[in-house]
Formats: sequence, C-alpha cells, structure tokens
Amino acid sequence: MVDTFAAAAEPNRRRLLQLLAAGPRSVTDLASAFPVTRSAISQHLLILEEAGLVTARKEGRQRFYAIDPVGVARLRAEIDLFWTDELDLLVADAKALARPDRQPAQTPSSPPSSPPTNPPDPEPQGDPHDHEPRLRGEDRISPGER
Repeated sequence: MVDTFAAAAEPNRRRLLQLLAAGPRSVTDLASAFPVTRSAISQHLLILEEAGLVTARKEGRQRFYAIDPVGVARLRAEIDLFWTDELDLLVADAKALARPDRQPAQTPSSPPSSPPTNPPDPEPQGDPHDHEPRLRGEDRISPGER
C-alpha cells in the first residue's frame, strides 16, 4: 500500500483531493483543471486510490473518482498523532505575526521577547596613515582650522 502522507503531499494530488471533496468527478472533468495530460491525472488518481484516499467506479468508458471517507479519516487520524502543543503554539505565533497589533504566544519556558537594541556606535576610525588623533563630536577640527 502507498504511504498516505506521500500520496497526499504531492501538489497535484492535493488539488485532486480538493476537487473531489465537492463530489465524484470523471477523469476527463478532473484533467480539465490541470495543465498536464489526462494520462498524468489518471496516474495521480491511481496513486490516491492505492493509498486508500479515493475510490473509482467505471461507467461505460468513463471512470469516476470520489473521496474515500474511511481513507481520509485514517489520514486525518495519522496527522492528529503528529499534532502537538508546540505545533499549536507555532500556529498561534503565525497568526499573531500576521496581525501587527498582536504579539507571539509565550511558552512557559521562553523568556518574554524584548525589542531589539542597536549596538553602540564604534569609535571613529581614522586613516591608518594619518598620525593625528581623531576627535569626536563638537571637538572635531576642520582642515582649515589647523
């Protein structure tokens, strides 16, 4: 059996699953939504079928595909096994960053964030061949005042 994660991860197959979520469709109908050949779409559908995510039925010369609710529920259960509190915090942070008026969520182990500070200005560096000391600020002497 094909790995359901691998089957659903490929962008064209994800799009096929999205289209089939609205109801059963023929291969010809599905292929019209893609810039690839009908044969390529048939191959993607076969992989989804082998993974247990879609079912196929033949009517005359046409094949119709539909979401397999049991297979999709199994995929969802597998995804839920990987979903952790850290992923929930990541989602919350992403949503907060999308809104300028909100701050990212804080975990109990992370310190509160503080605004970035700018490093102090470095001492002025003079010409290495110039042996006169350089002065800062108002103490600078223009070349005409020497």
